[in-house]
Amino acid sequence: MKLLIFILVPFFIGCIPSPDLSLYQSLKEPKISNKPSMKVMTIELIGDPDKTAGEAFGRLFKMKFKLKNDNLKKAWPRARWPKPFETPKNDYVGIFALPVSNEVETIPANADNPEPKIQLVNWEYGDVAEILHIGSYEKEAPTVEKLKLFIAADGYEISGAHEEEYLKGPGMFGKGNPDEYQTILRYQVRKKEKK
Repeated sequence: MKLLIFILVPFFIGCIPSPDLSLYQSLKEPKISNKPSMKVMTIELIGDPDKTAGEAFGRLFKMKFKLKNDNLKKAWPRARWPKPFETPKNDYVGIFALPVSNEVETIPANADNPEPKIQLVNWEYGDVAEILHIGSYEKEAPTVEKLKLFIAADGYEISGAHEEEYLKGPGMFGKGNPDEYQTILRYQVRKKEKK
């Protein structure tokens, strides 16, 4: 099973057109914007993300190609991380997601959807703070800190889990160059109440 996932994930990711990375360069500096809700397929796994992400995205991409009425072609994978960064890697909770079009009403139920089940949900957003991180996932901490300082300085507070949208990551044949990964780091935010 692990070998099949190792083979399938890069294949499925390779079938999705790469994003135009130039469109995201303005996020090198943090920004607050309003983002609409998005329909996604999700799967929640616990454990070291270096091990769980491949399984999660492999299953999500495999399911995406089974959907008959999904016309959303540009769907970058993403994940929400509800536990703090200090959590030991083996205890991380990853809610992995892949956007689908609003026309998708159900997910096929069959033997290819074992536990934990893939679910179809809406991710609510509203006001979000975002920044583009360039580099390996292990080196995100300073970028996250920069985003958190920006949020506080702009009179906001975090109101949702840490989220990552993966624009450029491991390549089709291997992990690629981690120094060139591009990831949008995102938090839902709300204005602080005046005291």
